[in-house]
Amino acid sequence: MRMWSVHPRCLDRQGLTAVWRESLLAQAVLAERTKGYRGHPQLVRFRAHPAPLAAIGAYLQAIAEEASTRGYSFDTSRIDAPPPVGWVEVAVDGAAEPRVEAARIPVTEGQIAYEWRHLLAKLEQRSPERFAEAARIEVPPIHPLFEVVPGPIESWERPK
Repeated sequence: MRMWSVHPRCLDRQGLTAVWRESLLAQAVLAERTKGYRGHPQLVRFRAHPAPLAAIGAYLQAIAEEASTRGYSFDTSRIDAPPPVGWVEVAVDGAAEPRVEAARIPVTEGQIAYEWRHLLAKLEQRSPERFAEAARIEVPPIHPLFEVVPGPIESWERPK
């Protein structure tokens, strides 16, 4: 399971559909509807949130919005909890995007750097055209649920 901290617009088609499926599974785990993946390290940050189901709902909503932008139709009725209060449109780099202004989840600079290298390696193998675009990006955009803070790779990450 990989629940990316980078913005869903960075993902290729395979990555976007995979993160949607995996995030729905994470939602089921957080809602205690499944026994699998309960100990998965990616869930640590959602469990630490004051409203875990609302946080995963906001996470899923941003993925669904990116999918819609690309012409895909992800079933948002599968999101258990709507985004939390504070989910608003704000201008970022001249474009409006959803951003959680309250109860955001911190993610370290080291984690973002690790995920970005990991994603670039995946894109290089399966989506060369998207890799060429992404390789020019110095600082990747972040999923709107997260807030970047200083620090190394997150303690829950299992680097390869």
